[in-house]
Amino acid sequence: MERTMPTVRRLRNVPVAIRSLSTLAKPDYVDLFTVAAASATRRSPEQWARAGLEDAAGLGGQFVWRVLLGLRLGSVTSPDRVGGWKIAKRSKGWIRLRAASWFLTAEIVVSVDDGTASVATFIGYDRAVAALVWPALSAGHRRAMPGLLRHAAKLAAEAT
Repeated sequence: MERTMPTVRRLRNVPVAIRSLSTLAKPDYVDLFTVAAASATRRSPEQWARAGLEDAAGLGGQFVWRVLLGLRLGSVTSPDRVGGWKIAKRSKGWIRLRAASWFLTAEIVVSVDDGTASVATFIGYDRAVAALVWPALSAGHRRAMPGLLRHAAKLAAEAT
């Protein structure tokens, strides 16, 4: 039986319920990508985050986060971190990851609900240079997110 690729959608209007999970008072950049997957709720938000940030993003993600953005990430093998990102808070339906550099603060919120996995990215500009750096990198971020979510959905399906 041939499987179809799950559809990833970018939502232009991020629901208040997702926005409220960020601790950034006035983020300068927000996006939300969702994927409908029958197996979505069979994996925890942390498992989805690990599949996307550790497995799918891999070394390329580490290069962007650590080198281009200068995020101060920790060990990728720490149970308190996902791909080096600090687990700031979690509940049954969502997890918030946080990292900062000298010029910006970033949060990733992964939520799972009713057969849908969602990933929201929040960026706060801490210094003026962030307004130059992040817009240039955000185009690549938006191109990469669908593939990362499809990869995570594939891992979720294989785990069932």
